[in-house]
Amino acid sequence: MNLPPVVCRLPFVLLLLLLTTASRSFAADPLYDLSSIRDTESLELKVIQDWRPSPKHPTVQEKLIEITVCQWWPGQKVRLPVTLLAPADGLPCRNVVVTNQGLAVTMGRPTATHLKLIQDDGVGVVLIGMGTIDAMQPKGELHHAMRQKLLETKDVRYTPVWIWGASQMRALTAAMTEPKFFQPEKVLATGGSKRGVASAVAGIVDDRFTAIVPIVAPMLGNPGSATFVNGNEPRELVEIDKQFYADLAAGKLTIDPAAEKPLRERAVRRATQRISLQQAIDAGWTESDIDTITDRVWDISRITNHMSLVKERGLDVFYNVGTNDSVSPSLLELGNQYPDFPVCIIAGGQHGGPTGAGFDRQVPKLPEIDQNFYSFTRHHFFGHRSFPSPPKIDGQWDPKTQTLSVTVSMADDRKPQQNEVWWCIDRSKPHTLPFEYDRWESATLDQVVGGGYRASIPFQGTPKRIDFLSLHVDAENDLPIKFSSPYQRVLPQTSGK
Repeated sequence: MNLPPVVCRLPFVLLLLLLTTASRSFAADPLYDLSSIRDTESLELKVIQDWRPSPKHPTVQEKLIEITVCQWWPGQKVRLPVTLLAPADGLPCRNVVVTNQGLAVTMGRPTATHLKLIQDDGVGVVLIGMGTIDAMQPKGELHHAMRQKLLETKDVRYTPVWIWGASQMRALTAAMTEPKFFQPEKVLATGGSKRGVASAVAGIVDDRFTAIVPIVAPMLGNPGSATFVNGNEPRELVEIDKQFYADLAAGKLTIDPAAEKPLRERAVRRATQRISLQQAIDAGWTESDIDTITDRVWDISRITNHMSLVKERGLDVFYNVGTNDSVSPSLLELGNQYPDFPVCIIAGGQHGGPTGAGFDRQVPKLPEIDQNFYSFTRHHFFGHRSFPSPPKIDGQWDPKTQTLSVTVSMADDRKPQQNEVWWCIDRSKPHTLPFEYDRWESATLDQVVGGGYRASIPFQGTPKRIDFLSLHVDAENDLPIKFSSPYQRVLPQTSGK
């Protein structure tokens, strides 16, 4: 295939992008060219503010640059701001955290936890701008062009997932241009939601990353919606949401009816990241194409698709998610298929969302999640504490007493300081609005002589389903970690799982 001369002159054009546009089938090639990801010349780095002591934190040095993440397609470069943060002691950082800031070309502001890592532990922090595609430059245009490229080529490189993952990897490449400040031996990627997806992709694809802490990001299953094609949602789910809005307006729910407006506005914003059924049909997509796209878009970010690879590399992993978040809709499947998966599942935890929607347990804003990040970072970089193995959990339903007996055992003989069991009766279906508001209850797990923990939970009547998990807090060297058992379910009316 002959490429235009202007394309040949650009060192960071991903040739695979162009080669696959000739095909009308979904691309099966490797999604990222790591030599291009690591190419420093193609960063086209522009210094906005050179190194200086932070005005608010003089023991921290900061630098603001702008980089080219990629030429996403011929003629369309993606450029994003990057803030580099390092201790002012002049020593290069051997441990680095890559995370995110806003899209504006301004100096990113580290969180209190980032500052503590920089100032107390000599950790370098790299922040790259990240947001929804409609907010990226050219603002209001990029997402339309992205969708058109996807419709024309069926190449999942033209999706938000691809560019988010590329961004965090390129941010690390940018830090590598500053060897006086960054000589990483260990690199941890973290972030929430889209930034959690980016962290997962970076850890899966790029072996420069040694650990990831994705927050409210998918491990298994398709996040956010049952389909990537708006208008192709299963009718059952559509009807459930329709009834939810009707009940909300009628005041039948324990949620302020004013939540309807922000929820509908959120749905519109989500749609801008996807394609419509009519667009797919107009582009000549077959029914098979439409059914395939959702899985293909998210494949690269779902770590359970790549477990053998990341285990072989020794990638250190700790996910933090919520039970009421449709971004992680397959927690039951995860618990059954991967009972040893390292995760903190917050019972009743939500993704986040618009003000006024009644989301009062947003996982990314919980102090224990920030503490988890800090403790895990100290574990990974310095070995300042061990990391707890997921406990084993079992639930048995007694139809005579209408009681659920839950037993939990620690895989490593650990004795956490806090131990709870959480449960929810007759859960709503994932990818629906009621799913985000399901009510969870808890009880203390009592330690059993000889080891392990137990609780007996009585019920009024016989539920169809009881979903449950245990949550524990283990502090070691004043570094607490909150972690959970696998998510499980019993079916009392059939006396089985």
